Amino acid sequence: MRPVRTVFAGALLGTLVLAGCGQSSGTTATPAPAPTTSSAPAAGEGFPVTIEAGNGQVTIDKKPERIVSLSASHTETLFAVGAGPQVIAVDDRSNFPPEAPKTDLSGFKPNVEAIVAKKPDLVVVSDDLDNVVAELGKVGVPVLLEPAAKTLDEAYEEIAEIGAATGNKAKADEVVTGMRAAMDKLAAEAPKDKKLTYYHELDQTPYAVTSQTFIGQVYSIFGLTNIADKAPEAAGGYPKLSAEFVAQADPDLIFLADVKCCAQNKAALAERPGWGKLSAVKNDQVVELDDDIASRWGPRIVEFAESIGAAVAKAGTS
Repeated sequence: MRPVRTVFAGALLGTLVLAGCGQSSGTTATPAPAPTTSSAPAAGEGFPVTIEAGNGQVTIDKKPERIVSLSASHTETLFAVGAGPQVIAVDDRSNFPPEAPKTDLSGFKPNVEAIVAKKPDLVVVSDDLDNVVAELGKVGVPVLLEPAAKTLDEAYEEIAEIGAATGNKAKADEVVTGMRAAMDKLAAEAPKDKKLTYYHELDQTPYAVTSQTFIGQVYSIFGLTNIADKAPEAAGGYPKLSAEFVAQADPDLIFLADVKCCAQNKAALAERPGWGKLSAVKNDQVVELDDDIASRWGPRIVEFAESIGAAVAKAGTS
């Protein structure tokens, strides 16, 4: 396991990720250089704790009791690591777990005044949209920025860091250990000799993902070949494919991550020009994913991988 990017300190250091540097409610922030990775000494869940976050070193003096999450992925993580009772508000996209205190706060258009009104002692974000980190810092609100993970290791690290930042380090480590074990088991059981190709649809326009993305790396565990890797715009990671491109590639498996948002399913695909003859459509190898699980990098990554694994096990050889 890679070392968690946290260091426990007696002195107060901190820069808050994408949402504010603050000194109130037990967190002190000072300018910091670009994030680096540090090994974490065995120090339990004590405070103060310093996290190597996306906005530099963030030092938290004491266990936060009024946490606001402006990221659906991080909301899931907070509850998974045992910080649920500390969370007093989450953004309008945070729909899991059901008991999360959903509000009209937005992570895409953050309203500093509305966030401050919640009197948080820690705000967790995944983006610094509208310069929300600095703006919250001006009014002394502490923020932890954990950007979208680019690899599985980064996802594990962020879960561990959120656990440490909220005083739930032991539970977070347990969650990460369980995730790693589950993913390793799925990889070991994957019948890689099938040499299957696949297409993952983000939306019906259709946008796809390549193997270089976080989503694509999860698929790589199962030895699948991504048809989008050869698309003209593949270098960006999220190419918009033509109907002709997909029809010509004729993937063995099609995974839809636009089921809830865009009402896509096998019947809808069959109505697209040339798609009714696709092998995946004819052979009932169209997999309807949960849009949320397939787009987040929290603890439910394992559920996403299990859906892929079940489809691969069911599929025949190409």
